Amino acid sequence: MVEAFAVASGKGGTGKTTSTLALGMALAERYDVTVIDADTGMANLLFHAGLDDADVTLHDLLVDEREVPVADAVYDRFGMSVVPCGTSLAAFEAADPGRLRDVVAELAADADVLLLDSPAALGSKSAVLPVVLADRVVVVLQPTVPSLSDGLKVQEYARSYGSETAGVLFNRVRPDEDVEAIGEQAARYFGGTTLASVPESDAVRAARRAGEPLLAHAPRDPAADAFHEAASNLEVRTGDAGDVADRFRSAVVPDRP
Repeated sequence: MVEAFAVASGKGGTGKTTSTLALGMALAERYDVTVIDADTGMANLLFHAGLDDADVTLHDLLVDEREVPVADAVYDRFGMSVVPCGTSLAAFEAADPGRLRDVVAELAADADVLLLDSPAALGSKSAVLPVVLADRVVVVLQPTVPSLSDGLKVQEYARSYGSETAGVLFNRVRPDEDVEAIGEQAARYFGGTTLASVPESDAVRAARRAGEPLLAHAPRDPAADAFHEAASNLEVRTGDAGDVADRFRSAVVPDRP
């Protein structure tokens, strides 16, 4: 079985990368999980996962002239397989976003769940491709109307390419914010459930400084509990790895967002 989820938000600052790794660790208690940093232009997952010294990254797999085995960019971390992306501007410019299809197709053979940490905005071909490749999208929001609007843009784009919404995850929620009211609006507009409401937490920032996912750094923090709740509410569907790989390889690469 395998299912690919894009973790997306439509804007920066929602804690999308933190959410991707936290969901990955929680899901890894039940599934074989591979997390891919598909934000090839503004990658930062490697810092969250303690992989800032990784010798081979996703960028190396996306350069036409280099024939690097996909396995060389896969690292075992925190019970998951993690594929980080580099931060070099030159590598980003040399990378061919279309090659991501073959990379994800190969990774699908060894995973139950693929999580693609997607770029914050839909402003380029490389930014929208993870959403196009995904079976479903987890939309990470803050409990505000502008964030809701940004998330709806992601959903609209995803649906135009056949990707469904798996659910909404409210993140970085402060005590004074009315999650219930925004949640009611989200329930009307999004084609998925509200997975959880994750409180703002100092432990998240401490984990980032330590180069560890939240669930490894502070497993008993209330935010960690909320991510476990989100993972339990995310119903993973059964899919044939070969069929999924074929779909990835044949996916249309958008000419523009």
